[in-house]
Amino acid sequence: MKFLMTYQQNANLPPPTPEKMAAIGALTDRNVKAGKIVLGGGLVRPNNGIQVKCENGKFSHTDGPFAETKELIDGFVLVNVQSKDEAIAMTREFMAVAGDGTGEILQVFDMGDESPSKH
Repeated sequence: MKFLMTYQQNANLPPPTPEKMAAIGALTDRNVKAGKIVLGGGLVRPNNGIQVKCENGKFSHTDGPFAETKELIDGFVLVNVQSKDEAIAMTREFMAVAGDGTGEILQVFDMGDESPSKH
C-alpha cells in the first residue's frame, strides 16, 4: 500500500537546527534503505509557489507570494508499507524527531485496490 504523508511544522517554532535536520536525514535514510520511502522532500516556501484553479472549465494560475497562506506543507514522503497502521507508526516516529506539527496520511489509489485500507 502506498501513502502520501505530509508534515507542517508548528508555526511558532524556529526553523530546524542542523542537528535536527541530521536526525531527520538519518531516519529518512534508514527508511529508504528498508524500501519504505519511495519519494520525499522538503518544499520551498510559497513566495515561489503558484496557485492554480479551474472554475467552470476555465484554468487560471497566480504566482506567489501569498500573504494569507496559513497551512503550508513543509515536507512530504510517498511510502510503500504493508498497512495504514505501519504508515501511522512511521509518522509517529518522524514527528518524534521533527517536532511539533501537523500532517496528513493519505492512501494513494491503486487500481488493484477495491477500497481504501481499513486496517
